[in-house]
Amino acid sequence: MERLIEGFKRFRTSYYEANRGRFERLAGRPQHPRYAIATCCDSRIDTTRVFDAIPGEVFLIRNIANLIPPYEPDSHHHSTSAAIEYAVRVLKVGQFVVLGHAGCGGIHALLNPPAPPTDFINLWLEMAASARDRTLGQEGLSPEERQRHCELEALKSSLANLHTFPWLKERVDDGSLLVDALYLDLERGELLLYQPQGDSFVEV
Repeated sequence: MERLIEGFKRFRTSYYEANRGRFERLAGRPQHPRYAIATCCDSRIDTTRVFDAIPGEVFLIRNIANLIPPYEPDSHHHSTSAAIEYAVRVLKVGQFVVLGHAGCGGIHALLNPPAPPTDFINLWLEMAASARDRTLGQEGLSPEERQRHCELEALKSSLANLHTFPWLKERVDDGSLLVDALYLDLERGELLLYQPQGDSFVEV
């Protein structure tokens, strides 16, 4: 806790003071972010820093392995789906991004299920079973190549699931919402953009 408090003190005397007017404006009105980004809980992925975003610019959704569930309105708890709905229907963001990353622990667990079984993680990751199956169907991949292949395939699965939300698809169809997938490789310093036309990821 002491480390966090000391960090806040540095933030308060430096960044906050330098941007005090902006924070006061943000606090005094409803949020109006331009982007929604669904990304991984991984502590190494500092999304707003990666994109040099300013406070109030990004509505951030985080979960294990940056997975997007299919549209399933029922009595279960749906944190990610609720956040998607809030971003798209209430905040009306103009750009939705699913951000994956290299070395994802969730994808590693999908490919190598931990024992004993977990209470929640294994079931959550099964959402990306099709990505795992497509990856395991590829012959001759090294463990590193298998990991990366599955991370990219999981992104494509999440994009497909995203389009099952009817009110999101309506906005995509009328041109008021753009949806994309990005893949971050911190070790290589690369950012890849998915291009559906060629079913490929290209460096930006």
